[in-house]
Amino acid sequence: MQSWTDRPRITVDALIIIDKDLLLVKRGNEPFQGLYALPGGFVEIGETTEEAIEREVFEETGIDAEVANLFGVYSTPDRDPRGHTISIVYELRKIGGNLKSGSDAKEVKLLPLTEIPHLAFDHDLIITDFKKKRKYD
Repeated sequence: MQSWTDRPRITVDALIIIDKDLLLVKRGNEPFQGLYALPGGFVEIGETTEEAIEREVFEETGIDAEVANLFGVYSTPDRDPRGHTISIVYELRKIGGNLKSGSDAKEVKLLPLTEIPHLAFDHDLIITDFKKKRKYD
């Protein structure tokens, strides 16, 4: 029988377009240290997923942002080498703040959707889906 600790964990990821460029963070920690990823992280006890993504974006990038839309849910069991995680992906819009790396982000960068490098986790798939849905490329 499984215990509560054997359950998937919930994460959130952000799609933020600023002046036609996508906001990415370079991971400062394993897994995927040194690769770019969408801003995001784990949902903490007592917060909604919307609160979690707005907090994570601010902690990692210095940007104040608010949820604009739910983009999708990504739940492939092996998407994170630390264990089964389910990510809720939101589109956010910038409402303030200044771009600066923080938290576990080594660097923050804005890149055109046509110049996105290979990303951590399954974020390449998320970007592919985003470009299809939003008719980018």
